[in-house]
Amino acid sequence: MIETNNLKVLYVEDDELARENGVELLQNHFDTIYEASDGLEALSLYKKYNPDIIITDIQMPKIDGLELISRIRKEDKKTQAIITSAYSTKEYLLKAVELHLIKYLIKPIKHDELLQSLQDCIDTLKSNNSNIIQICDNISFDTFNKTLTKDKELVKLRAKEILLLELLIKNQNRYVTYQEIENYVWADDVMSKDALKTLVRRLKAHFCCNSISNLSGVGYKIDV
Repeated sequence: MIETNNLKVLYVEDDELARENGVELLQNHFDTIYEASDGLEALSLYKKYNPDIIITDIQMPKIDGLELISRIRKEDKKTQAIITSAYSTKEYLLKAVELHLIKYLIKPIKHDELLQSLQDCIDTLKSNNSNIIQICDNISFDTFNKTLTKDKELVKLRAKEILLLELLIKNQNRYVTYQEIENYVWADDVMSKDALKTLVRRLKAHFCCNSISNLSGVGYKIDV
C-alpha cells in the first residue's frame, strides 16, 4: 500500500473507458483525484487545484501530454509527472527525459508498475530531490527511468553499466568497495579485476569529465 499523505492527483486521458478505469484504481489510494479528457482541460485544472502528481497520456486533443508538462515545467519543477503512451519512440523518450518525468509508462500499463511509479513520486516529493542527477555539464542520469543523456541525446548503456552507475550514484562522494560492486553488479557471479576495470573504462568513456575515481585497494566513487 502506497503512502499518499493527502496528495492530489490529476489524471489526464482522452479515452473515456481508460480514464474511468484509471480513476477507479487511483481512488483506492488517493482521496482527491481530478480528471481531464484533453490537455487544455488538464492545464486549467492544474492552475486551479495545483495537484501534486500528474498522470497524462501523450496523444490527446488540443494539446498533447508532452506539451502539457512542458508548459507546466516552465514555472513548476516540483509537481511530479508520469507519462503514459502506446509508443516508445526515441523522440518521445528523449523529450520525456528533458521534462524530468518520474516515469514513462508503456501501455497497457501494469498495475504494480503504476503503483511503484506513484510511490517514486511520493518519495521524491518527501525528499524534495530530483530524480535527474547531473554528472557533468552536458551529462545527466535519470535514476527512475535508468537513462543517461549526453548533449540532449540518449546514450545506450549495457546492463552492468547501468547497475554500476546506479550503485555509485546511490553512494555518491564515498568510495564503494570492490565487494559491494561485486555483490550489486555481478550478483551471484564472480567478478574479476579485469572485468571490473573494463566495465569502469566503458562507463567512463561516456563522460567528458573525471567524475569516477579509484582508490587502490578500496574501490570507486563518483563525484556529482
